[in-house]
Amino acid sequence: MSNTITRTIPGPAGPARCTAGAGAWRQIMPVLPPNLARMIGQVPSRYLAGLEEIRLRRDRPLMLGVEGCDYFIRQDGAPVTVPSGAYTVNAADLERVLHNISGSSMYALEEELRNGYVTLPGGHRVGLTGKAVLDKGRVKTLKYLSGLNIRVCREIKGVADGLFKHLIDRKVNNVYHTVIFSPPRCGKTTLLRDLVRQVSNGSPGLHFAGRTVGVVDERSEIAGCHRGVPQMDVGVRTDVLDGCPKAQGMMMLLRAMSPDVIVTDEIGRMEDIHALEEVFNAGVRVIVTIHGSSLRELANRPALKYLLQLNVIERFVLLGRSRGVGTVEKIFSGADLPKMGVNTC
Repeated sequence: MSNTITRTIPGPAGPARCTAGAGAWRQIMPVLPPNLARMIGQVPSRYLAGLEEIRLRRDRPLMLGVEGCDYFIRQDGAPVTVPSGAYTVNAADLERVLHNISGSSMYALEEELRNGYVTLPGGHRVGLTGKAVLDKGRVKTLKYLSGLNIRVCREIKGVADGLFKHLIDRKVNNVYHTVIFSPPRCGKTTLLRDLVRQVSNGSPGLHFAGRTVGVVDERSEIAGCHRGVPQMDVGVRTDVLDGCPKAQGMMMLLRAMSPDVIVTDEIGRMEDIHALEEVFNAGVRVIVTIHGSSLRELANRPALKYLLQLNVIERFVLLGRSRGVGTVEKIFSGADLPKMGVNTC
């Protein structure tokens, strides 16, 4: 980064270490076949404590994602860094997982198969891949399922403590319009979830009264809803629209729920930006996340360039992994974009 950028608002200290993986593993275990549950159950606890993903790909090695690293699992539960000797996932393994998730009724998964994921109790999410069946150009369902990715939902209360104080607009006792951005697997959603909780509940220590928050959770990742009920602690003043497209959901919340703040994850399409523009004009604050490695990268994408041209976003938060997942690398003021040479014209 340039010297201009490094003189912006300093980021808070490094992230809290997540140790929720082992407890999350106990919630996930019932959906796995006994042989896989037994194997993963033998993995040393230090790996399970940082568990992020369980990847099951047909005719390929069983793999765990642990704190940004991939490990292949042998039948005795030993994690190894090369696939040789690891357990090979077969069709029966995948079928058993689907059987457990669906309660023996694949019809019950019809909507989930169309979306490509299933949310489990506890907020954990199972991504699915296979052959897409199309109806009038849109995905109707998936068949010949070939891969499952069980993503561990990680609730880390307090992970946003160091950041939250930088996002408070004390003049109006609300938050600044904020964009959180990073490359994939840097903890955006985990951080966002804790910010929602803190904005909703308020913080006496920061003299911040709680605000009404509306969350559009299109992929069921922020609140981790199961049958519409949040499995994560998103605060006492938070309303969640689960599984709803972002642009449509923001309008629904704006018209029906009188939010002070609207929060959503992974914006990027022009329809999302136009919905945000409506939210800005209604006087409601926003906190959103975006995939991206730099402000210049965001400015090179047409929809996000238009967002920057609105000159409404007041805080940009860059996440990374320099001190572990969820490190706040930098916090930029929106007013500093021209000084940093970010072209929004």
